Amino acid sequence: MNTTTPTFAFIGAGRVATALARTMSHRGMPVTHVASRDPQSAARLAADLPDCSPVEPARAAAADVVFLTVPDDDIAAVAAQLPWKSGQMAVHCSGATEISVLDPAARAGALTGGFHPLQIFSDPELAERRLAGSFVAIEGPPPLAARLQEVAGLLEMRVLHLPPGARARYHGAASFAASFLVSMLEEAAAIWASFGVGEDDALEALLPLAYGTLDAARSKGFAGALAGPLSRGDADVVQGHLRDLDRLGAGHGALYREFARRQLDLLERGGRLDQARLWPMRELLGNEGKS
Repeated sequence: MNTTTPTFAFIGAGRVATALARTMSHRGMPVTHVASRDPQSAARLAADLPDCSPVEPARAAAADVVFLTVPDDDIAAVAAQLPWKSGQMAVHCSGATEISVLDPAARAGALTGGFHPLQIFSDPELAERRLAGSFVAIEGPPPLAARLQEVAGLLEMRVLHLPPGARARYHGAASFAASFLVSMLEEAAAIWASFGVGEDDALEALLPLAYGTLDAARSKGFAGALAGPLSRGDADVVQGHLRDLDRLGAGHGALYREFARRQLDLLERGGRLDQARLWPMRELLGNEGKS
């Protein structure tokens, strides 16, 4: 690995760029330029970084390592407009978009790849604190991957290497552990609203349960973390759930059935329930997906 410290630039000054650029700068990685279609955003971020200037995108693209932190739909257009040169590293921070959108940079001789922090950036300051210990998905040829792994190491992040063509599956699956969790909490709150519990109270009551479940998954694995009537094989309780959820309508019962069937599969794989208790519940839930 080249021991010379490279220069870094960001094109796009939104929440991801803010968290990454600040943290990289704090860890000794010189972020020299920031560009954005909103000059004020670039100026605000640059002002937070030592020896960093807000510039036009073409000037930011002169850095050794250029991070494109623009929206997914804009990556290809921005990459096509920049004056890339041989030996540079052009990196986007999208989880879902394939590296091929950076082909204009590759044709100019730049190394192209992806660096996607697996973290939530709705609050950049909170994201900065959570980067250490989080995973980052890296994709690119060996010299670029080595450089990005070095960046990850300085950020105290753990690395997940993505093969070409896997980004949509990787990113789609991550939704289940991120925004879909919010949908699950909202589903529970909507059901509780039927007997008068307000959304704020429901959230306060449900979050400790969610945190406890996540802690159990960390310590015991997926199958070991499962609790509740399905994990006990208590078909009478599950039948009561379904009866009332079906009465509510709005697909509540159907959603419960879908996740309950998946949970039964997990309980079976984990050896938590024998067939004598599994099959009555499969019949109760509908035996979809099982032969």
